Amino acid sequence: MTEHSRIDTSVAHPARRYDYLLGGKDNFEADRQSAHEIEKRHPTARLSALENRFFMHRAVRYMTGQGIRQFLDIGTGIPTSPNTHELAQAADPTARIVYVDNDPLVLVHARALLTGTEQGRTTYIEADLRDPRQILDDQEFRATLDLGEPVGLMLISVLHFIRDDDNPVAILNTLIDALPPGSLIAASQATPEHMPAEQIASLRAVMERQWRDRTGPELRALFDRPDVRLVEPGVQSVARWWAEDAPQPRPAIESIAANGLVARIVR
Repeated sequence: MTEHSRIDTSVAHPARRYDYLLGGKDNFEADRQSAHEIEKRHPTARLSALENRFFMHRAVRYMTGQGIRQFLDIGTGIPTSPNTHELAQAADPTARIVYVDNDPLVLVHARALLTGTEQGRTTYIEADLRDPRQILDDQEFRATLDLGEPVGLMLISVLHFIRDDDNPVAILNTLIDALPPGSLIAASQATPEHMPAEQIASLRAVMERQWRDRTGPELRALFDRPDVRLVEPGVQSVARWWAEDAPQPRPAIESIAANGLVARIVR
């Protein structure tokens, strides 16, 4: 079975919906209709998607500034430049990146576009965050990343697709346990904190089977371990994270339905 034959264009997929909200063209009618339903309830959904993207840019640059030279980007989505490998390899051409997504369409585009530098290495594996052992045991993962050296773990706009019955803490613990001290984590998560109650209810009505929004304290609780320490300023709206380094002017946090954090593994 080819990757193309496994793509169900009749069902919206988060990676393709996100691509549409970012202005991409690698999406189908079901993805666009799903995005429009979200936009009816969250009119600044495109701005939220962009701010998540800008947060990712700042987080990767921070990590490379801290000496991180290898990255595990889970839920990467359809490539949108600049992506993690471009930012990392701009800082150091020898940087190594593993992308992970569960959409076959992402795999098609990743193979075509995520080529990286000759000095470094960029690879893609088709896997799901819900099965972290599959990711960690993958041959491409082990051939690309050295778990004796710090890793930058990117979890951008993916945790809200992990519901409570998926046991997100166990998933994250499996990943964090595998990473060496000095590794850094960047995560962002949809939040209801800055929305009116009726807007939250309306969004949940169309997304309840696909996602679990979380408040800032709920996001922090997913990483509540003695060996994980938040980098200042802790859990914040992605629009407020290192705002001085972000495109200006900054949008109001009421327009951005996402929080972010960066954390360091210390043992």
